[in-house]
Amino acid sequence: MTNCTQMIIGVDLGGTNIRAGVINDGAIISLNQALLVEKESQHKTISQLISVIAPLITPEVIGIGIGVPSVVDVENGIVYDVVNIPSWKKVELRKILEAEFNIPVTINNDVNCFALAEHFYGEAKSFSSFVALALGTGIGAGIIINNSLYNGSNCGAGEIGSLPYLDKNFEYYTSSAFFESEHSTTALKAYETAMAGNKTALDIWTQYGFHLGNVIKAVVYTYDPEAIVLGGSISKAYSFFEKSMKISMADFQFPETILKLKIMKTQIENIALLGAAALVR
Repeated sequence: MTNCTQMIIGVDLGGTNIRAGVINDGAIISLNQALLVEKESQHKTISQLISVIAPLITPEVIGIGIGVPSVVDVENGIVYDVVNIPSWKKVELRKILEAEFNIPVTINNDVNCFALAEHFYGEAKSFSSFVALALGTGIGAGIIINNSLYNGSNCGAGEIGSLPYLDKNFEYYTSSAFFESEHSTTALKAYETAMAGNKTALDIWTQYGFHLGNVIKAVVYTYDPEAIVLGGSISKAYSFFEKSMKISMADFQFPETILKLKIMKTQIENIALLGAAALVR
């Protein structure tokens, strides 16, 4: 546990933005962010990451936790093939940042950070085993088993979106691609028009819920968690797809399991930063 003199910096490294915050006992004390530019240059993007973190460094900061949308060698702090940053094929990020700041750095996949934030601060605090599903540009899962984060041997556990489904895979039908490729719109526009009662938009969300229900069945068959927490930008439309999602789950082979399963939507603001900081815990 942190105390008033021990701060942690949480960093959310996305394909568009870099966000970093100083966290003390689950509260963000200060925040810094920047639009990620010149992504074709590994050197320039690393320099920009350092420039976002540097103003937050104080003697009270005991560590830095970073969430990245990629596969991570957690033990050695190496990130591979970062989504939407083409120059980051293999980056020894921990080594670079520890040399720069001289404090411990911990790195993990961004959806794993989401799961940790829920475990320590969020809706899933009371569960020892649960799965956090992030719904947005892609779909990924963070897995907590017996109060511990399960990474898999290559930090690749939870890449549920890559599983084959229908003529493509789960990600195509349950991420932003579903709205863009299947319906020539965006999740945000579908949400806004559904809020206005548009029947076409409501039908799109009904279809989306059906597909997501099949994802959840796959997760439950695999991990049998106590709960599933939904996050990411698409989860904001939960009320529009909840009903069809649950109808889709009705044919699960073990009905009692589904009856016991708790499904909830995250309520945490700045969850990416809190989750990254939780890596240091």
